[in-house]
Formats: sequence, C-alpha cells, structure tokens
Amino acid sequence: MNPQHPLTRPAVRDALELRLAKRITAHLTERSDEIDGDIAERLRFAREQALERARTARQTQEQAAGVLVGVSAAGAGIRAGGPSWWLRLASVAPLVALVGGLVLIQHGQSRAQIKVAAELDAALLGDDLPINAYRDAGFVEYLKSAPGP
Repeated sequence: MNPQHPLTRPAVRDALELRLAKRITAHLTERSDEIDGDIAERLRFAREQALERARTARQTQEQAAGVLVGVSAAGAGIRAGGPSWWLRLASVAPLVALVGGLVLIQHGQSRAQIKVAAELDAALLGDDLPINAYRDAGFVEYLKSAPGP
C-alpha cells in the first residue's frame, strides 16, 4: 500500500468505518419492525455475544497498554498504577534546581559580605591610628557611615 494514499491514514480510515457503521445501523433500524420474533431473539443473542467479545478485547487492550482510569477535563487519559519514575524525576527536577540556585545565591552573598568586611579590617589595621581611636564610639559610627574608597 502507498503510505501517501489518504485511506492508509488511521484517522481517515476510522472516519470511513464510522460512517459505514452509521449507514448500516440506519438501514437495520428501518427494517427492524419487519423481523419475526425468533429472528429478533437470535439477533439479540448475537449482539450480546458481540458486545461481550468487544468488552473482553477492550479490557485486554487496556491491560496491555496500561489501564485508563479516566479522562481529564483537557482530554488526557489518566492511567492507573501511578506515574513512572521519569515523570517523578521530571516533576522534582525544577524544585531541585530552584533550591540549588537559592543556596548558591546565598553562598555568594555571604562570601561578598565577608570580603567587604575583610577589606575594611585590613584598611583599618593598616592605618596609622592610635589604638584608643578604635575604642571611641563616635569613630566607630564614623566608619560605618563613611563611604568606602
């Protein structure tokens, strides 16, 4: 078969099958009043058997593909058995990246504050001031308010 042919696409094929099924159903419904009671009973029994076979086939198919529990509002299928480990990892990865980023930012801020304090201490200790100047409360306030070099 040609893969480019429109009838080989699953969506087109399904639409054609559905249209055929509706036409057959309409024709059978038109003639249902003319059927004898014995034939009607045999048809009812055959229909029940066909529905049971279809139900069994659907259950087998769902078990093979992962059982669908329901459908979300957006139309996505919800499977039973919980999410796979890939999905769990993908759910946790952004949280781990966020926490890691916050820890790195905090670490960088701490190092910057330590570096500024060390530079200030080095400047003060390298200056030619008498030791009593460091004890003066006004001098300490002056150092806190004075702009840096």
